Amino acid sequence: MGCDVRHGHPGRRPCRPRRRRGARGGRGPDGRGPDGRGPDRLPRQECRVTVHARVFRNCYRDSVELMQIAAELESLAGVARAGLVMATPANREVLAEAGLLADTALNAGPNDLVVAVATDDDAGAAAAFDRASVRLAGAVEGTATETVRTQARTIAEGVAKLGGADVALISTPGTYATAEALKALKRGVNVFLFSDNVPVEDEVELKALAVERGLLLMGPDCGTAILDGVPLGFANAIRRGEIGLIGASGTGLQQVSCLIDRAGAGVSQAIGVGGRDLDAQVGGAMMLAALRRLNADPGTRVIVLISKPPAAEVARRVLETAGAMTTPVVVSFLGGDPAAAREHGLVPAWTFEAAATAAVALSRGEPISDGMTDDKPAGRAGGDSAGVSGPTADAIARLRPGQWRIRGLFAGGSLSGEAKLVLRRTLGPEAAAAHEILDLGDDEYTVGRPHPMIDPRLRNERIVDAADDPATAIILLDVVLGYGSHPDPAGTLTPAIGDAQARAARAGRSVVVVASVCGTDADLQGLSAQESILAGAGVLLAPSNAGAAGLAAAIAAGAAASSPGGGVGGSGGGSDAAASVVAR
Repeated sequence: MGCDVRHGHPGRRPCRPRRRRGARGGRGPDGRGPDGRGPDRLPRQECRVTVHARVFRNCYRDSVELMQIAAELESLAGVARAGLVMATPANREVLAEAGLLADTALNAGPNDLVVAVATDDDAGAAAAFDRASVRLAGAVEGTATETVRTQARTIAEGVAKLGGADVALISTPGTYATAEALKALKRGVNVFLFSDNVPVEDEVELKALAVERGLLLMGPDCGTAILDGVPLGFANAIRRGEIGLIGASGTGLQQVSCLIDRAGAGVSQAIGVGGRDLDAQVGGAMMLAALRRLNADPGTRVIVLISKPPAAEVARRVLETAGAMTTPVVVSFLGGDPAAAREHGLVPAWTFEAAATAAVALSRGEPISDGMTDDKPAGRAGGDSAGVSGPTADAIARLRPGQWRIRGLFAGGSLSGEAKLVLRRTLGPEAAAAHEILDLGDDEYTVGRPHPMIDPRLRNERIVDAADDPATAIILLDVVLGYGSHPDPAGTLTPAIGDAQARAARAGRSVVVVASVCGTDADLQGLSAQESILAGAGVLLAPSNAGAAGLAAAIAAGAAASSPGGGVGGSGGGSDAAASVVAR
């Protein structure tokens, strides 16, 4: 569709940063929060900027594209912040909270697109708007002949133009998403519903209709799927195989599928069901439907279920249904009860790595080891053979007394949850609570700015800040590759890592950076290439997120044990327990 541009008048205003909410970890011995700051310190902000806005009338783009354009605008000289949103009342509130709401945007309607920038001068604003106009126009015109030929303005038109198409990817404002999904389902088309802000009552209705018609309703807020080898949303380039995945976790699906690929196996289907599917109100409707579908699929020999802990009654129903399947099922419900899965003849896996390893073994007819199914740490870090040795011991030796804290800065929500679980199991609950693991993709941190998988600047700032905390010993990171992610995430991290290490060195300290890369060599960014960039910056790498968390725990426990008094990070499991997560 075309976009009618309306120019807004700039307004001079100071930045209005939000007060930072309490961090998610415990407090250290100095009484400060886990980030080493006092409770009232605000994020770093530019001192004073001019806010400009332009309204593109009757112009819609999905949120991923808008985040990518915003990240591109923020890379321009003179642009402090940028935000692109559909002008719904809720999104205008987001702009206001981010200090990006110009008066012009108040007159925009929900079908209009607002481009707002905070710049040092008018020239920066003009350059940003020119770039945005080109990107928005290019998205409409396209360059590929096939893309232009198959453009459609409605579900019905798309079905008519693409004979045989059986999946509709819907990414509209939540206000319209339900109606569009209903149109697709009533035409016998499966739905990948990327949209969020869909009422849970609508989700229940949509999934009931999908089940009735033998269709899939993936979502709402579904970020990842791979159907017949075709990636949808934030997914990776995964080889085809015989392992089917069903997940209420986007980065969980990505991690398991990438580890399966790394092991030389492949994925038949990866079906996302949306983060609320296993809530009590939704009842696991789509996980159950997908489970039955994959059980009947001759190309699927093993099924993996991936989620955060479901509602108790939903978990019972899902496990009972999975136990009745003829296909072997691996269950990875983070923090769930492994005994409940075993009661139904299922294979429990306490981490995403354990789930991938068990699934590959089952697909090859190999035995399942105890390390995959019990709640003992199952990760590993490259280079360590047993106990605290090699790179782990070298890292511990570089730390000074008083350095004990792990600062986890994550782009993936489920990956941050898995890291917390590993720390609790290896260090003990009390010691783990003293460390900080942040999901920087959470709404708390993404108001008015792109997701960190697309724009790394917020995380880069946090990396540098972490080095200024004298208690920081380890900075723990995830690096997520694939479709939709930044084209070179490792390359954008290394300057911040170098800055952090230099700042620590000037203070007479050393900071250890530990990371894992979630991706494959077939991804645009390239797994090996990204790992090489990080290794060149002195980052200790693990082949999985669980392994990276275990390596961080081993270093923290070892550092605490070697410090006078043992330190906060050493209480609980100790270095032996932590070391078991980095060496099988």
